[in-house]
Amino acid sequence: MTKDSITHLALLAVSLCGFGQQANPSQLESLLANARTAQTAGNFAAAVSDYKEAISLDPDVPQLWANLGLMQHQQGNYTEAIASFLHANHLDPSLYVPNLFLGIDYAHTGRQQTAVPYLVTAVKINKSDPQAALALGRVYVASGNLTGAVAELERATDMEPKLGAAWFALGIAHLEQVEKDARDISEHDKESPFAGALYAASLQKQGRFGEAASLYKSLLAMHPQPPCLRSELGFSLFRVHDEAAAKEAFANENVEHPECSLALLGEVRLAMEDGERRVALEKLEQLWSRDHSFVVANASLLMDGVHGTKTPAIVELLDSPQGKSISPHLRDTLLNLLGNSDSGSPQPEGIKSSNANTPRSASDHTPEAAYRTGHFQECTRQLAPGLAGLTSTQLSLLATCAQFTGNERLVTRAAARMRKLDAQSIEALYWLVQANEKLALDSLDRFQQLDSSSAESHILLGDIYHQLDRNDDAQAEYLKALEIAPGNPAALLGAATAYLSNNNFPAAQQAAESALAAHPGDPEMNLIMAEVEIGRRNYSAAEPYLEKILHANPQPRIHALLGKVYAETDRPQQAVKELELGAPSDDDGSVQYLLSRLYRQLGDIASAQVALTRMKTIRDKRREHGFKFVQDPELSALESPGKPSAP
Repeated sequence: MTKDSITHLALLAVSLCGFGQQANPSQLESLLANARTAQTAGNFAAAVSDYKEAISLDPDVPQLWANLGLMQHQQGNYTEAIASFLHANHLDPSLYVPNLFLGIDYAHTGRQQTAVPYLVTAVKINKSDPQAALALGRVYVASGNLTGAVAELERATDMEPKLGAAWFALGIAHLEQVEKDARDISEHDKESPFAGALYAASLQKQGRFGEAASLYKSLLAMHPQPPCLRSELGFSLFRVHDEAAAKEAFANENVEHPECSLALLGEVRLAMEDGERRVALEKLEQLWSRDHSFVVANASLLMDGVHGTKTPAIVELLDSPQGKSISPHLRDTLLNLLGNSDSGSPQPEGIKSSNANTPRSASDHTPEAAYRTGHFQECTRQLAPGLAGLTSTQLSLLATCAQFTGNERLVTRAAARMRKLDAQSIEALYWLVQANEKLALDSLDRFQQLDSSSAESHILLGDIYHQLDRNDDAQAEYLKALEIAPGNPAALLGAATAYLSNNNFPAAQQAAESALAAHPGDPEMNLIMAEVEIGRRNYSAAEPYLEKILHANPQPRIHALLGKVYAETDRPQQAVKELELGAPSDDDGSVQYLLSRLYRQLGDIASAQVALTRMKTIRDKRREHGFKFVQDPELSALESPGKPSAP
């Protein structure tokens, strides 16, 4: 809550004091006037003194106690503020301000559960103030009540769409829910095709399209499975430039699952890349006639993989003479969605959300029929009103249709209902993870738009995106921060880290060198430089950076990296010593793998076998926590009995 809004609440409470019994009206009025002047000027200590003196004259006025609490809150004296608000609440439990700030200040002091009833009361007293819903939502996030948090924070953003703090808190609540549901999947059935599809989608977001394609292929024979799995495979194949295989995947999907509009969208993308404009436009018109909402929700797939100054093929297509001949509504919508509108007109009405107006088909007599013909909005329209009474099969259909129209809120409602009917439903968790991640990113994007001039907000979002392995998005946020605050150390570190994660070694080096020019001893930037050189296989060049870090702050991870440097520069005994010191940092088995190789090279077969066993143990533990692996051929050879490892 801002200083101005708190001052407004205090001034409002002051105006109510005239209704109380006053022992010395003129003296009290003078004190209140002084308090108003002090709090408006930000002199909270003086305001506290004035309110305390006023209370000594008339201690039975709850608004005076509330204002004293507000000024103590502004000073950061939360314990004293709580005592004042409790006194006000005792005198009049129906007052809004004491209930609101008792909740806020109990949360400040770490007593989340104590805060909840006061904030619930505040929300009931004043249903139109988004600050109460925001405060309650934050407390629910902190106390683990994520369902309640999302409900309150959505109310706050609905009431005040420009409340950036609410959008940020809502994004965090959705991310917390994603993490919780992902853990549940790993505990219940991490081998299911739904879990596999989520992991493959994660690989795609990290730019690991070849690995994603391999995983999607392995899931195709498993049932039940998420919808349009073969189309997802097609998009992964397209991103590794295997257009022939992608074309086959989309064609097979169209035969086996003609309801899957993603396959048709994939064919549009292929046709654009091949210069087949007529085919691309015909298929776009076909998709548009099926369901406007699907096109709106999935138009970004027509832009995936386009970076820098290259003009996207879809924009070239729409700007061509053929493109200008298609439905004006479709063309304007796509240009608006892609940020390339040539008309300056606003986005067409009805296309701003998942409630886009879509023509109904004569065959849409049932939700199932609507789905089979790709009319997902019609399917949603029929099922959504009766959500509470739907069967698991119907809820699955509703989640699918809602997801294809971009109605992620409805997806979460349908999936939550599925879990009530079947607490072990992996499919329900799949939909929850998918939808909550999208809602989180949308909420954080709204927060960024509302606070786009702040370098700190861009750095904060960059950090969040990096944690989600969305390194392109993280990189973009850090670069925006650097535009606002050139040389900002946190932004430079973030940008260097994101570049490194994308294997963009020159850019990572440039960012790290810029930071090291000002802070040559910075351990994190020295680590970036070391990892850049290791990534380039310039192991000798990495060594000085690692040694500098070890002198300042020895850590197992640094020992492990130095061990790798020694191993790659033909110093096996020194490498073994460093790798043994680095073993506590081994979270994927790679240190034990390298140790096993080195022990074999030194002729210590027994120690090599021990290291191999430890590596397998680490990998098994990762699997227990839901991690999946793409097989390493060299590591497989090491694990296989009777097969010597390469030195």
